[in-house]
Amino acid sequence: MRIVVQKFGGSSLTSLELRREAMQRVWETADQGLTPVVVVSAMGRIGDPYATDTLLELIQETNPNAKGENVDLLLSCGEIISAAVFAEGLRSMGLPATALTGWQCGITTDAVHLGARVLEVQSERLWEILRMGRIPVVAGFQGVTKEGVVTTLGRGGSDTTAAVLGVVLKAERVEIYTDVDGIKTADPRIVPDAPTLQVMSYREVVEMGHMGAKVLHPRAAEIAMEEGIPVQVRSVQRSSGGTSIGHGVKSKSAVGGEPVSDRVVTGIAHLGKRAQVKISGVGDFHASGLGARVFRVLAEAGVSVDLIYLSTDTAAFVIDQAKVGIAREALAPLELELEIKLGFAKVSVVGAGMHGVPGVMARVVNCLNDEGIPIYQTSDSHANISCLILEEHTARAVQALYREFHLDSI
Repeated sequence: MRIVVQKFGGSSLTSLELRREAMQRVWETADQGLTPVVVVSAMGRIGDPYATDTLLELIQETNPNAKGENVDLLLSCGEIISAAVFAEGLRSMGLPATALTGWQCGITTDAVHLGARVLEVQSERLWEILRMGRIPVVAGFQGVTKEGVVTTLGRGGSDTTAAVLGVVLKAERVEIYTDVDGIKTADPRIVPDAPTLQVMSYREVVEMGHMGAKVLHPRAAEIAMEEGIPVQVRSVQRSSGGTSIGHGVKSKSAVGGEPVSDRVVTGIAHLGKRAQVKISGVGDFHASGLGARVFRVLAEAGVSVDLIYLSTDTAAFVIDQAKVGIAREALAPLELELEIKLGFAKVSVVGAGMHGVPGVMARVVNCLNDEGIPIYQTSDSHANISCLILEEHTARAVQALYREFHLDSI
């Protein structure tokens, strides 16, 4: 049985016309003699009646501080509605299909609400449906704890569902369908003519996702990478094309007939609504153990930190702007001298090819300096360089870096 997992995002299911396009992609897969397993997100975006954010607004109207199992139970309904509608659409085309919730197809998670991680998948029912010649249509983004409590997997959770099922079912590939024709070298809302990357490595996709690109969730790419399952990101309105993701990165250029890639930077990603936190005037962070306590209490409060700078007497890091209140409350008992500034963004150049290549940081800094864009913090790894800038400069920074690294020619 040659299985292909096909995941359809909410933006590609908004209208009846788009849903029919999505169902056509499933029909084409079955017509090729392959066995489709479908994963769906909730239909649409905020404002649409069954979208996840619309459901979240609904419960927050009743209780602005709503969280936990009741919220997860409500949010799971969006994908269930989508799965039932999609399965019936396939039946109308003559394709036998069965809608399943996350827990009906055996997805067990930990007990973290609004961000659970998959622990195991008991796939017996999935295999039973497949052996019957039926197409499973699985509600993404959800699972259940061992105690039977419904959970959701956080933003991008349907991508994770698709990747997990791809691994469990030993699929030939995982296809991620969205409203764009693949992963771009930059956000098309900022650079409308940014080309589509035909091929990317798993690592590049993971880095792009962590740095703010939203086409494929980084956790899904990591899961696929662990098992070496190919991933394709495609437009729901096209039968071919898109971005192919795997262990090798190959371009159209060739040396001795073998395709190779020599690109230093693959793409530009950005993440807005960041806040910079500075702590100073508290003595020696290392000797007192205060640095460790700061990051421990933030972790316990569920606040993720980024772009960390730590010296003997100063600490600076970046957090999600929405978490500022939680961070202040968590750090209050430590009686620190805190300075928190809002209105920042993180802009990153990403590319596995920059490892060991001198001068990439110099090009980034010079490029932003030439645009008159101040840099407040930086960080780097083997595959990315990130700069903290004012959010109002995001579009100019992305466009300038796009030109600097000639990303229009990829």
